[in-house]
Amino acid sequence: MKSVKHIAAMVVVVALLLCAAAAYAFEYKANKEHLGGDLTPKQALEMVMKDPAHTFVVDCRTRPEYQLVGHAEGAYNVPINFWSNKLGEKGYTETPNPNFGQDLLKRFNPKTDTLLMICRSGNRSCQACNEAIKAGFDEAKVFNVMGGFEGGKDKDKDSPTHGKRTGGSWKNEGQPWTYSMSKDLLYQPDVQ
Repeated sequence: MKSVKHIAAMVVVVALLLCAAAAYAFEYKANKEHLGGDLTPKQALEMVMKDPAHTFVVDCRTRPEYQLVGHAEGAYNVPINFWSNKLGEKGYTETPNPNFGQDLLKRFNPKTDTLLMICRSGNRSCQACNEAIKAGFDEAKVFNVMGGFEGGKDKDKDSPTHGKRTGGSWKNEGQPWTYSMSKDLLYQPDVQ
């Protein structure tokens, strides 16, 4: 009799855990309209693993974000914006990288390479997709990694994680990432 009650209790616990997991499951969506496609972080990693010679993660965040927050393993840093020394309402402002498209063309081949754009939460990467296509990359070979590296902020004011970046993302999904800095992957004008 005890074993039947034990099994019933286990079934209830498993059912509750499955319901909780479903309630907290993250649904990815692009943050902005953009040219090119969209991928989840898992899909992006699968694409890189399938064709590592011609599929590249391009981290379009600022150089300090790339270094201090960490980045996807093997991600190339090509900032779409640079941090300025001017303060705005939310901190230091960013200025556009006027050479973003040219920087991509110096590193990647628009005829053979697929670019997977990633930023912090999936906004700048949408802009980076548009700029890559404008520079000459095929729309079918440029993708936005939804959720970015850190994910969006928790907007639930009653949540203990309110304001924290807990949404679906490369880092939050446990995809491989690092703080390691490789000269081959850094923003090349800084290395030369």
